[in-house]
Amino acid sequence: MNKVLIVEDDPFLADIYITKFTQEGFNVRMAGDGETGLQKLEEEKPEIILLDIILPRMDGFAVLKKIKEDPKFKDIPVLLLTNLGQKEEIERGLKLGASQYLIKAHHSPKEVIELVKKTLAKK
Repeated sequence: MNKVLIVEDDPFLADIYITKFTQEGFNVRMAGDGETGLQKLEEEKPEIILLDIILPRMDGFAVLKKIKEDPKFKDIPVLLLTNLGQKEEIERGLKLGASQYLIKAHHSPKEVIELVKKTLAKK
């Protein structure tokens, strides 16, 4: 069973993703802020991470940077899932090592799950 860590501070959206991923057979772990996301990463060792950028306590860019600097975690694919769609933000996210940069409004949870499955299949 694939373990996914979702770092998302919007409880409504988090619930939708937890439900959809669970229905697809994923083992889902959740964090509501950047610092908790890093703690869960240590504890859970997920196979893939969905990461929002605008988060309390530590933003997604800082979390992504820490993940990619850590030899234990740098190979875990991180999909940024955010509402920030400026070219600079997209470039920054990809430069920091995100596998994909997804704009929430452009992708349904079903599409996100398909992208997660494709990313895991490439691992």
